Amino acid sequence: MNGLYTVLLLLASNIFMTLAWYGHLKLQQTGTSSNWPLIGVIAFSWLIAFFEYCCQVPANRIGFVENGGPFTLVQLKVIQECVSLLVFTVMINMMFGNQGLHWNHYLAFFFLVAAVYLVFLK
Repeated sequence: MNGLYTVLLLLASNIFMTLAWYGHLKLQQTGTSSNWPLIGVIAFSWLIAFFEYCCQVPANRIGFVENGGPFTLVQLKVIQECVSLLVFTVMINMMFGNQGLHWNHYLAFFFLVAAVYLVFLK
């Protein structure tokens, strides 16, 4: 179950991360934050990023093999990067709509899946 909890926490973490890194751009696009000073945008993003860390740190602790989890550090990092790109792709297309995927994006995703496969080989 630690592996499942790790992946779910990484999923939640990356949702918050994507919102923290790119959500302010959507708010600017809608006019909500157009007049915010840069420090206000940074503070807003940090507030969201706090929740990212509340998920990311436990995910790594639960998932790490030396804490009883199923994953090595390399495996944790590769899983996190794949989850991050998957979440990013879905959320950005939902938030911005005009960021279509092309053949090279699909090929890149294929190689990411291949990377996950390779990192789990003994």
